[in-house]
Amino acid sequence: MGILLGPLAAQAQQTGKPYRIGFLGNSTAALEANLVGPFRAGLRDLGYVEGRNVLIEYRWTEGKYERFPALIGDLVALKVDVIVTAGTPATLAVKKATTSIPLVMVAVGDPVGTGIVPSLSRPGGNITGLTSISTEMDGKRLELLREVIPNVSHIAVLWNAASPLQVLAEKQTRAAAQVLRMNVLSLGVRTMEEIEGAFAAIVRERPGALLVLADRLFLHHRARIMDFAARHRLPGVHAYRELVEAGGLMSFGPSYADMHRRAAYFVDRILKGAKPADLPVERPATFELVINLKAAKALGLTIPQSVLLRATEVIQ
Repeated sequence: MGILLGPLAAQAQQTGKPYRIGFLGNSTAALEANLVGPFRAGLRDLGYVEGRNVLIEYRWTEGKYERFPALIGDLVALKVDVIVTAGTPATLAVKKATTSIPLVMVAVGDPVGTGIVPSLSRPGGNITGLTSISTEMDGKRLELLREVIPNVSHIAVLWNAASPLQVLAEKQTRAAAQVLRMNVLSLGVRTMEEIEGAFAAIVRERPGALLVLADRLFLHHRARIMDFAARHRLPGVHAYRELVEAGGLMSFGPSYADMHRRAAYFVDRILKGAKPADLPVERPATFELVINLKAAKALGLTIPQSVLLRATEVIQ
């Protein structure tokens, strides 16, 4: 088995040293605990015990993407056996920094469209993992919004202008909105300060709904974004369930917790000798429709029974 392993993993196994995993996140440990937890549980299910046969080195940008180079440099210097990245920006940053350390990406919206891998079935290079197919989901969220609010015709779309994936997602959202005859107030932002500027534009333009696209920037600032939406009575169908838990109306998308748990499978395969190039990138296995009835009541909305019956979770 040692012959099949990458050099660092083989050395760890032969010397009895624990494997070392780097985990690079775009937010903070507290805000992503609900995602890190399933990843750690997945490792435990496969026989990895932190502090005994595996060490996890966590690095967090705290929403500041300019921190990526230094954080990745830390992980490279530690000679980690594999790096796990949460989201597209972190994955692109690691791809730029190293072609030798195996990389397991989690919840990357469009890894082919953003140039991370050439194809899902044959990722090649040192990268594999899971895609959240988020760019395919935005049109479905608009359709859900139309089901709940049939007369909605003007929507605000909040997206991260610093992310190549979000550029693609914004274009696809606008195209889907055009089909549904919705006008779009497109709000590309990079920081919390720019999000505040987007709030001012929303107050000025008065759209009938707010859609927050799938980016860790908005996960990081979800409390302030959802507080604004509640104060200005803005319904929305968002990418992350965490925004609904923070007071938003609805979310629809893949289970990010399940994807993080599944990431442990890829880590295990790599530590046991598999090459990332030979492990196809996986699409989500489960999807969640989360509805906040308390928010619906505050907005004066009645969720159609046809939508409620499809919900995987209803917050009372």
